[in-house]
Amino acid sequence: MNIQKIVGWIAVALAVIGAFITIPYAAAILLVAGLVVGYTINDEHVRVLVSALVLNGLAHAFDAIPEAGPYLSSILANVGVFAAGAALIIILRNLVKRLMP
Repeated sequence: MNIQKIVGWIAVALAVIGAFITIPYAAAILLVAGLVVGYTINDEHVRVLVSALVLNGLAHAFDAIPEAGPYLSSILANVGVFAAGAALIIILRNLVKRLMP
């Protein structure tokens, strides 16, 4: 297993657990984990960027489902924070590559 998968599974576990209990600084931890994973991604830039946009845009679509909806929405929103961190570092890396001579 590589670092991407290990950090990814930890982030998913934190996202699921964070939907049911309050974890201090969970969003910050997920964001930093996303930055770590995003730094190691070399070839799937578009997939990560689109995933981050869709997860953050549609995370609360499950709120209409009684009982389980808010938990599902919270899980997707947490995973969206993780994906946003990865997308952010990918964008910054691409920006630096374009600006450097």
